[in-house]
Amino acid sequence: MTLLSYQVFKTIADQGSFRKAADLLGLTPSAVSHAVSAMEKELGFTLLNRSKNGVTLTNYGEHLLPYVNAVLNSDESLQQVIADFNGLKQGKIKVGCFSSVCTNWMPQIMHSFQKHYPAITIELFQGTYDDVVYWIKNGIVDLGFLSVSSAEDIPIKPLYKDPLLCVMPKGMRGNSEKNTVDVDELRECEFVTQRESTDADIQNFLKVKNLNVKSNYHVVDDLSTIAMVESGFGICLMPEMVMNDIPYEVDCYPLEEDAYRIIGIATLTPDVMAPAVRTFYNHVLEQYQQPEFRTQP
Repeated sequence: MTLLSYQVFKTIADQGSFRKAADLLGLTPSAVSHAVSAMEKELGFTLLNRSKNGVTLTNYGEHLLPYVNAVLNSDESLQQVIADFNGLKQGKIKVGCFSSVCTNWMPQIMHSFQKHYPAITIELFQGTYDDVVYWIKNGIVDLGFLSVSSAEDIPIKPLYKDPLLCVMPKGMRGNSEKNTVDVDELRECEFVTQRESTDADIQNFLKVKNLNVKSNYHVVDDLSTIAMVESGFGICLMPEMVMNDIPYEVDCYPLEEDAYRIIGIATLTPDVMAPAVRTFYNHVLEQYQQPEFRTQP
């Protein structure tokens, strides 16, 4: 098997189509089909299910894909090391992130990074915490942004403490002059909640405070949650970063409890990174790591 056959297999798995993979790789569909057939013949088992609805991975293909990703990532790292020896900074970095980092940080990070390293390409993947964890563990991305509590066993470098806010419909508190919200007040409220893979830190806070919140509304994304709150269907807890430039009329209050999520940058092998990945990793630390975290190992 060759690196090209690995690249063909990965691209088909990503695209779900032989023709799309051929277009992306600059090959003919017959060449792509031949590469897969030769790979399957050499392995002794089928990697892909072909049907009128597209192409999916077999059970063997699903188990093999992380290893193929590792081989391709190793080749990319080798090319970057060679370029580094020659005094060049080039390569590709694959970055996973969740919604609020994608909207608040990534545009600035990408602009500032590519200003200094124009030959390094950044490929961005946005998803939930669970998505980013999966992408990191399976070699789909080189590194990713996560909250510390959602990183599981992936090494993560803390960057930023993001306070949790209580978000209420506009005017819900009437003329109250109280500028914070305590836990007991939350016990009496209807909530709009998100699934745990989206707001794991908020779910953790509710569990620690023994808050069995009442909710008939279970949504996925931040904007849907705030829209439901604005319409009077309940309140929610939301990280402060999420509330930047939200286009809805709601009231936000800090919690009396010291409640927050910690955002960090995570990679499986922090001590062994390709030169371009290491350069990006250090750039993020310089730009976004708060002073209180800089002394931590």
